[in-house]
Amino acid sequence: MLDLMTRSDEALDTIRRTFPVALGDYAMPAGGTGLVVIDEVKGFAAVGCGPLAPAAPNAQVDRMIAETDRLARRFAGAGWPICVSLDRHAPDKPEPPYPPHCLIGTGHDELVSELAWLESEPSATLIAKDCINFFIGATELGADGKAGRNRLVDWVNGNRLVSVVTVGICTDVCVMDFVLTLLSARNHGMMPTLRDVVVYEPGCATYDLPAETARDLGLPETAAHPQEPAHHMGLYMMASRGALLADTLR
Repeated sequence: MLDLMTRSDEALDTIRRTFPVALGDYAMPAGGTGLVVIDEVKGFAAVGCGPLAPAAPNAQVDRMIAETDRLARRFAGAGWPICVSLDRHAPDKPEPPYPPHCLIGTGHDELVSELAWLESEPSATLIAKDCINFFIGATELGADGKAGRNRLVDWVNGNRLVSVVTVGICTDVCVMDFVLTLLSARNHGMMPTLRDVVVYEPGCATYDLPAETARDLGLPETAAHPQEPAHHMGLYMMASRGALLADTLR
């Protein structure tokens, strides 16, 4: 076990040296900054709440929730806008390649208890999504399946945001997909006032599925998802596409 941990630490060190990530201080423009909270629901972040939730208490996930709560209360206290995505699925509509999760009616699609206060917070806008990417999931569909307005774009433009600060789970899945799409939409001119897309690292987390655990569960090797390397690589990919990574917000 000790040898395995040593090899894991060495691999993480190699990844960090090969794909460097720099966290910095970010000064949030007063009156022009919004907070996006990605999927901090029970089905992803509360122990034992479904197949994609932590099986045991997890330090990275606990830190994410605590930092999100602290930051969201700062935004709410200042009256700054908050937008919250809620992963929420109908039982008869699968989301390959993932097993059924965050199903409507299970309670797993609800915010973790520490963030439940956002449901009644006047400055918070809650938007349910049924796909990995919150930007795509915020697009309303008509009865004919045609895309209509995008509630996330409306939120950014309605608040004339200069900066969007993002937190949530998973760093390298839902958070990354959202941030990369937001950057592309910004560059495409869909949100004329938006300048900065910021990822607040202490408020992000991903899941842990070491290779040996995946093998023990009879899963393919490609299912392995070691938490720290995956978290780091998600940050690296977002920064490489133009996101600002911050560990301090002013």
